[in-house]
Amino acid sequence: MIDTALYYLTVGDAGRAIRRGELSPVDLVDAYLARIESVDAALHSYLLVAGDRARDAARLAEAEQHAGRSRGPMHGIPYAAKDNYYTAGIRTCAGSRLMLDHVPSYDAAAIERMRAAGAILLGKLNTWEYGTGTGAVHFDLPYPPARNPWDTNRFTGGSSTGSGASVAAGTAMIALGSDTGGSVRLPAAACGLQGLKPTFGRISRHGMLPNCYSADVPGALAWTVEDSALVLEALAGHDARDPASAAQAVPSFTARLEDGVKDLVIGVVRDLGEDEAQLDAANRAGIEQMSRLLGAQGARLIDIALPVPPREYQKALRIMNWTESLSIHEADFLGRAHEMGQALRDKMMSGFMIRGVDYLAAQRRRRELTTAIDTVLRSLDALILPGAYHVAPPFSEPDRVLAYTSDSACPMFSISGHPAMSVCTGFDADGMPTNAQIAGKWFDEATVLRVARAYERETAWRDRRPAL
Repeated sequence: MIDTALYYLTVGDAGRAIRRGELSPVDLVDAYLARIESVDAALHSYLLVAGDRARDAARLAEAEQHAGRSRGPMHGIPYAAKDNYYTAGIRTCAGSRLMLDHVPSYDAAAIERMRAAGAILLGKLNTWEYGTGTGAVHFDLPYPPARNPWDTNRFTGGSSTGSGASVAAGTAMIALGSDTGGSVRLPAAACGLQGLKPTFGRISRHGMLPNCYSADVPGALAWTVEDSALVLEALAGHDARDPASAAQAVPSFTARLEDGVKDLVIGVVRDLGEDEAQLDAANRAGIEQMSRLLGAQGARLIDIALPVPPREYQKALRIMNWTESLSIHEADFLGRAHEMGQALRDKMMSGFMIRGVDYLAAQRRRRELTTAIDTVLRSLDALILPGAYHVAPPFSEPDRVLAYTSDSACPMFSISGHPAMSVCTGFDADGMPTNAQIAGKWFDEATVLRVARAYERETAWRDRRPAL
């Protein structure tokens, strides 16, 4: 019935096969655990594999399916979570020596929702220490960094490093990550995935280790746009335990996924102003191809000049992030800095250098920057622009590794809170994935996904997998 390796099935296809009785959740979980055993020693996508628990959950899912008690499209689907999501009874260390003995007594809200939907947790995924850092990789944490499945000598993007590696390599069908300035979208770009940062407040952050209170957003990395929509339907919704959680109604994100883009007004950013010289030619070509394909489907394309250069958003976000991260981790830094990795220590020191007036100025600047980009988005159905400016660099070139994270238009929508999605646009001459970013109005993830799906449907990029 299924001629694709089980670990390369999409969420949509696997869920439909499970509901038809053609695929066993037990067989599916076993295929993923075998895949992890086979390839993860070279990838380091996981910090912890919960194999026995996953098999127990798979047997329960199979029994429920046989009894006619399907919980929906995620029932029986194996996933993994970045190790900054609390998991009851399963260690959550966030890649840090300071938390190696930390076993939470409760689940993060996102883990609760995935379990309620019938999804099966395979384990906890690699990340930068505490899910944060400077963008630099110093090889000084208790676990080696995750490797890019397209070329294991290359960076995965950060900070959801294992989340990017796992979905691309087939060690997880879908992966939860978190995004403060691009930490879902940058690994998605580096690893050839579809990575959606929803609107700020769309998904509860309860039980997720904080990085920057005013910008943290949970999100998922997936192989297809449909998979992104399905997992968002499982995760979205108000949660009184998260003060930032929005009471906004949650629509179906799959209902109009195949409606196409005819007559949608889509803006295209072809000139990044001061940042233009940083954009890789392959990424620029991907945006042009995306524009042509959407235009051919009837979208009304409009060239958009950004009112403020992307680097201005990065400047404001850095001040906010450094300050808020220090406020979260100050006690650990003052008492146990010697146990931290260099990237986290450097970030804490940056936080110490920020004055209160600087932080307040950054927050005032945030309002101005948000108004500027929201004014653009209000006149459009969606906006296409670069995400990560570069393809994933080799670990052997630390300046390029640092630049991969800093040279990006992702912070624009972390500052403003609008939904934004990294979409794979092909591959460069070295076989590394390229990307573009699609953004939309607040709480209109459905249109972002619809535009992404219209592009994905016209390309063959989802047929290509890493040769591990």
